[in-house]
Amino acid sequence: MITRFNRRAILLLIATAMAASSAPLARADKGDYFPPPDSKGGWRELHDAASMRKLAGMDLNRLNQAYDFTSRCSQNGGLLVVRHGYLVYEKYFGRAHRTGNPDMASTGKAVTSIACGIMLAEHKADLPDGLNQKVFTQKYLPEALPVDDPRKLDVTLGQLLCMSAGFHGEGGSPGVVDGKVVPLTPVPGQDIRDIDGSSLRTPLWCAPGAGYSYSSPAPHIASMVLRHVTGMELQQYVDEKLAKPMGWGPWGYCLHRGDYTMPHANGAGSTALHATDAMRFGYCLLKSGRWGTKQVVPADYVALCNKPLPYNTHTPYTLMFENNSDGHVAGAPRDAYYKSGAGGFGIFVVPSLDIVIYKLGGNDGQYDQAMTGIADNFQYDGSRANWKPIARTPFNDGSLGGDDGLRRVLEMVCAAVVP
Repeated sequence: MITRFNRRAILLLIATAMAASSAPLARADKGDYFPPPDSKGGWRELHDAASMRKLAGMDLNRLNQAYDFTSRCSQNGGLLVVRHGYLVYEKYFGRAHRTGNPDMASTGKAVTSIACGIMLAEHKADLPDGLNQKVFTQKYLPEALPVDDPRKLDVTLGQLLCMSAGFHGEGGSPGVVDGKVVPLTPVPGQDIRDIDGSSLRTPLWCAPGAGYSYSSPAPHIASMVLRHVTGMELQQYVDEKLAKPMGWGPWGYCLHRGDYTMPHANGAGSTALHATDAMRFGYCLLKSGRWGTKQVVPADYVALCNKPLPYNTHTPYTLMFENNSDGHVAGAPRDAYYKSGAGGFGIFVVPSLDIVIYKLGGNDGQYDQAMTGIADNFQYDGSRANWKPIARTPFNDGSLGGDDGLRRVLEMVCAAVVP
C-alpha cells in the first residue's frame, strides 16, 4: 500500500532522476560547456547510438551514411561532428587521424578572416572605418605603392574579405556579377616564392565591389594589412588570439615547400590543425566568438559571417565563408555557413541546429609533415594508396569531391538530426 509519505518519496526520487538525466543536455543548452585541451581530457564524447540520440539528438546510422559518402570523396579524410557540445562522431580513413597536421588548403582563409575580425576590434583607432577602410595606402600596404592600377586605391578591407575587391580568380575561376557568371581569362596569381609581391600585382578584372571572383591574393593582402597594423606575423597573431585561448595542440602553416621556406604565412590558407582543434575553431564561432568566460572573437563580427553584406552583392560569400542565406544548399538551414579547402576539407557551422562539422580530405601530398615541420608518428597502413575518384559515366558525373561533395556532407549530417 502506498502511503502519502511513500508517494511523496517516490515522486521525489522520480524528479531527482529526471533532473539527473537531463542535466548534461541542460548544461549544453546553456552554452557553458567548452572542452579542455586534448592534453587535459579533450572533448566530451558519445560512442553509442542510444546516448547520441538522447543527449545530442543525432542518429548514428545516418552519420555513418555521411561518413561513407565522405570516404568516397577523397584519398584521405574523415568526419567529425559536434552537437550540444558533444563530440558525437569521429572517424578517419587513409592518412588522416586526430593528431595529424594536414594542409587544410583554403579552409585557412576562414582563420585569416577571423583574425582580421579580432584586429578590427583591438585596433579601432588604426582602422577607424572598419571593414570600409581603404587599404592601399602607405600606412597599410606601403609595398604596394605606387599602385599598378589606380582602381586599387578604392579597395576596402571588407571587399578583400568578401572576394569582391576585383582581383582575378586563380586558375581561370570565373567572375560573378549580380548572380551571373562572367568567364575570365587566366592570369598569373600567387607565387609562393614571392607571396606578397605576386598577390599585390594580381590584376583587377573589374572595379572594386563590381563583381566576385574566388581569388587567393585577396585574403593574403588582408593578412598583410594585419601584419602592418598589429606588428605581428599572421601565424603569431593567430597563435596568441585563437590557438592559446582555445588550447590547440601543435599547429602551424605549411611554410616549407621543397627547398624554399615562405617568409610569411599565406593568408589564403594552408593552416595545419589537429582535427579536434579545427572543431574548437568552429565551436568558438558557434558560440558567437566566446571561449569559456572570454570573448575571443568579437560577437558582432561572427554575426556577419553567414549574412549577405554590401561588400559582395553578387554571390553568397561573406568574410571568407560561403553562406546558405539564399538556400542554395537545399538540405541545410539558411543560417549554415562554411569554408572549404582544396582536397575536400571543410569546416561547417549551423547555429540553428547547434552543430559544428569538420570534413577532412586531401591527397597524400597534403599530409607531408615536412611542410609544417611538425612530427607525425601515425603509422599509415597504405590502405588508400591506390584510391581513385569515381569514374565519370553517363549516369554519374563523378562529382563527389570539391564543393559539391562538401555541400552533400552538410546536408547528410543535418538530416541525421533526430526530429
